[in-house]
Amino acid sequence: MEENKEKEKEKEKKEGRFSKIKKKVSNLIEFLTYDIWRLDSRHLSGKRNIFYNGVKALIMTVRNSLDLQLNVRAASLTYRTLLSLVPGLAVLFAVSRGFGLQNIIQSQLFTYFPGQKEVLTQVTEFIDNSLQHAQGGVFAGVGVIVLLYTIFILFSDIENNFNTIWQLSKGRSIQRRISDYFALIIIMPVFLILNSGLSLMISSSTVYFDAFSYILNPLVTQVLNILPFLITILVLTLLYKFMPNTKVKFMNAFIAAVVAGTAYQIFQIVYISGQLWITKYNAIYGSFAALPLLLLWLQLSWNIVLMGVELSFSLQNIRKFYFEKETKNISRRYNDFFTILITSLIAKRFATEKLPLTADEISEKHAIPIRLTNQIIDLLQDLQIITPTPWSEDEEIMAFQPAFDINLMSVKSLMDKVDTYGSEDFRIDTDTKFKSQWEALMNSRKSLYNIEGDVLLKDL
Repeated sequence: MEENKEKEKEKEKKEGRFSKIKKKVSNLIEFLTYDIWRLDSRHLSGKRNIFYNGVKALIMTVRNSLDLQLNVRAASLTYRTLLSLVPGLAVLFAVSRGFGLQNIIQSQLFTYFPGQKEVLTQVTEFIDNSLQHAQGGVFAGVGVIVLLYTIFILFSDIENNFNTIWQLSKGRSIQRRISDYFALIIIMPVFLILNSGLSLMISSSTVYFDAFSYILNPLVTQVLNILPFLITILVLTLLYKFMPNTKVKFMNAFIAAVVAGTAYQIFQIVYISGQLWITKYNAIYGSFAALPLLLLWLQLSWNIVLMGVELSFSLQNIRKFYFEKETKNISRRYNDFFTILITSLIAKRFATEKLPLTADEISEKHAIPIRLTNQIIDLLQDLQIITPTPWSEDEEIMAFQPAFDINLMSVKSLMDKVDTYGSEDFRIDTDTKFKSQWEALMNSRKSLYNIEGDVLLKDL
């Protein structure tokens, strides 16, 4: 009997511990999904606020990555990159040949892809032959145009994906894309050449300091190991800051670049080790696996880069993510309320002769989720109720002001435009067969928006 009682007590203790752990886990999940987004940063200490913001940034990065299906976007960029691979290498070799560093670039590529020497040899030979034949004539001109167009499409696809992650509906103009992309086409090879040149200079520096070689050799080794990491972070920082068609704060781009660059370098080590392992144990399979391994490398690399973009967006907009989850399930009534609110803010700002507000300012000052703010502003632009104007401090950032006389902007007119926005050209008989349903809808609209004397948005 006593033994049975002891067993029952132990069982109760285990069940009690399990229930406590279960309760703690459920409380943690509830806190991360609900409570953490409603904490007021003004009532938190500095360290705790930074910690909570970091947690929220990671949660939003994962959540938005799943919502935007970054794997699919990475697959699209992988396809574009594969098409642009030969033209991109051709530009790289042409620029490096101008600096007299073609052999260094070629050896650097062999270093990055030690398991694909045969494939790289064939590709470099093909590019050399192409560059030798492209010395003049019509075919050379057409080839250069096709080459630059292929790279332009790749950069355009990259920008479109970055803008989508940043919830931007409009990208750069064609003129700006041509100028910015041309600069990138010139600058990116220079970075690779700089990386190769610095590696060569550092590795050969010990020749001139034989007396200190026992000190310099370990130092040079450490610098050479860190150098690719630093170059990767620098390139990603510039990419995260300047590629989206909005103002990205340097620190947010840099933090995202450090995280993404570290993940990329770790993946690069694993990838190169995998190449060496396949080549070592099966030479035939290693040669056959060149293309699948390349596709895998491109896919995972773009996944890492896009996750970094999402992280930089989350870091910059973490204060505007309050009630972000509810935005996806917002009711029609509350969506109309925020539409009236944002339009009235813009109209009142114009009436008082103050500087127009940007989408970020509207979201941050009035605690409106940034996704909802962008959606409503895009709708108001399509309805031609507001119009963008360059911000006073930065011409690349758009602020918004009324598109017509604010004395004609009323709540009823706004709701009428929102209500009738879109196509109504459907094959359904609203004159006879479904006349009663249509009239019931119209009567409900009249009663819903029948405001005595109407109200101007600037007077709210």
